[in-house]
Amino acid sequence: MNRPWVRRNIGEARLWMWMPYRQGNRWWIKDALGDLMRPHWNADQKRWEIAKPHLRPLVEALAERFGEVDVYLQFSQRETCNSKCEDARRDDCTCSCMGENHRGAAYWKSWVHIGDDVLVAYERCERHFLVRRP
Repeated sequence: MNRPWVRRNIGEARLWMWMPYRQGNRWWIKDALGDLMRPHWNADQKRWEIAKPHLRPLVEALAERFGEVDVYLQFSQRETCNSKCEDARRDDCTCSCMGENHRGAAYWKSWVHIGDDVLVAYERCERHFLVRRP
């Protein structure tokens, strides 16, 4: 079985997500994230697109359902970490600290850090995590 994944890219308005096909996947997403949730299936790219504020509950729900999930988060190498990041309450940090100084994303520290890739052409770094069922 292929492992589900979630990707947060800089410059994209929504999270990208893939999970193995099961009948009722759309309803499972709505059940896991809330009835008002409007997941979009991008048929060309074969992925779901979901609002960014759902990152943490989405990852936790996927890990619970499938046992583990790959998470890819992009960060800007040029964006300086500052008090806005350090005092933030949400998990939308994209600065060069790669979430290390971000108060809202402290839960990332419980995820297994697989590695980092530098995307030279875009001056970005992508951090790869593996999240397992608690």
